[in-house]
Amino acid sequence: MMDLMNAVGVLLTPYCLAMMVVGGLVGLILGAIPGLSGAMAITIILPLTFAMDSNVAIAMLISIWVGSCSGGFIGSILLGIPGTPSSLATCYDGYAMTRKGQVTRALSAGTVANFAGTVPSILIAMIACPVISSVAVKMGPWEYFALGLLAIILVVSLSRGKMFKGFIGAAIGLLITQIGYSPISSTPRFTFGSYYLSGGFNMVCVLTGLFAGCMIMHDYAKGETGVSGTFQGDIGRFHFPFKDIKNNVVNAVRSFLIGLGIGFLPGMGAALSNVVAYSVAKNSSKHPEEFGEGCVDGIIAPEVANNASVGGAIIPMIALGIPGDGTTALLLGGLTIHGIEAGPLMQRNYPVFVYMIFMAAVFAAVIALVVEILGIRAFPMLLKAPYHYLYPAILVLSLTGVYTNSGNIFSVFMAMGFTALGLWMGYAGIPTTPFILSYVLGGTLETNFRKAISFARGDVFMFFKRPVSCILLLIVVFSVLRPYIQPLFQKNSGRKVS
Repeated sequence: MMDLMNAVGVLLTPYCLAMMVVGGLVGLILGAIPGLSGAMAITIILPLTFAMDSNVAIAMLISIWVGSCSGGFIGSILLGIPGTPSSLATCYDGYAMTRKGQVTRALSAGTVANFAGTVPSILIAMIACPVISSVAVKMGPWEYFALGLLAIILVVSLSRGKMFKGFIGAAIGLLITQIGYSPISSTPRFTFGSYYLSGGFNMVCVLTGLFAGCMIMHDYAKGETGVSGTFQGDIGRFHFPFKDIKNNVVNAVRSFLIGLGIGFLPGMGAALSNVVAYSVAKNSSKHPEEFGEGCVDGIIAPEVANNASVGGAIIPMIALGIPGDGTTALLLGGLTIHGIEAGPLMQRNYPVFVYMIFMAAVFAAVIALVVEILGIRAFPMLLKAPYHYLYPAILVLSLTGVYTNSGNIFSVFMAMGFTALGLWMGYAGIPTTPFILSYVLGGTLETNFRKAISFARGDVFMFFKRPVSCILLLIVVFSVLRPYIQPLFQKNSGRKVS
């Protein structure tokens, strides 16, 4: 309890609160504007946090994340264009309600659903993380290697019809982590005698090129100048949707559990929980024919789910050191940059800091709720920001952050190189999420693999002699083979029916 009170004391300092408010606003705005996202905001802001206290920096990044998850529904409801992928299913009924003249009701329901999904999931994560950490701390390098490999493979297996390309993305990410000195023996690899390559590619350089630079170049090539479409109508003051919430208690609880569970699984994230919760709500509804025609149930379900995934994604990030989605991979990189090692020992080594992360997410949800209630009438203004003003500012801030982080112009050129790599991957259809996850976990994978082989005196089969690592590796094999095995079972079941 004392650690929790100390964490709250850190967050209640004026400077930290101010930075959280700024972070929440930035996240909400970029989350609302289609084409931008919380990941983009974190990529831009991360280099600017180097001079900050670690508590303030991470609290600000958490606020950006929560704000972007909360703001994505604005574009979905007003324009029928999701601000972020995590609000995709919200478009179906949100925009339909706008066309029916119920835009205030839709925005009010979405605002409450966001808050109702975020805060309880954080509280559950606060309880679950110490339990999971106490179990995970007993695991050895064999289990950690298998767990990291499983996280990457689960992300790759989600690349439906593109699993091979998903493996290519993961392989490129692992290859990049090999540049520089090896983690145990400190042997230089692929440095070609260059001082600049001796430390490998830092995370800010890679993420700036892959997110900010690649997105800006891609949209510039397509001639994007702003959001295609404008909102026509009047938005009233926020009204608490008592009746809508009362009629959707079961729907909200079910969607919350879906979001929490999917958020916990590595690589799944809010985008999947949003769609799944909407589908389950429609299939379980007594009036499924109303979905897609402007049903408030179709707003509450996906918005509760995608925000509940925030708490779900925090659990593996803190307890296991494994990101739950792409945004938590960036946050994990932020922790590493500030000298905080996430994983089972984090709860013991940095108890106040861990509680600070949880409470920062709760505070950020409150900030987003207040802003959305007071600023509901200003939402259409967020969608009118011209990209030809936004993109140059984003690009300058990003490259300045890269230079500030490294202190040399070489990193700026490398960021441009990763921009080209991201464009090539997009052209080739290679997903970037496996790349990011492999890049973030590459060092951990190699370190634990080499430790495991060393401790077992070269016995590779020790991975299968230990029950937990054996089970995890069997799940890895099943995840890889499932797309090829599943059609066979479907054919056999079809023959039995006939």
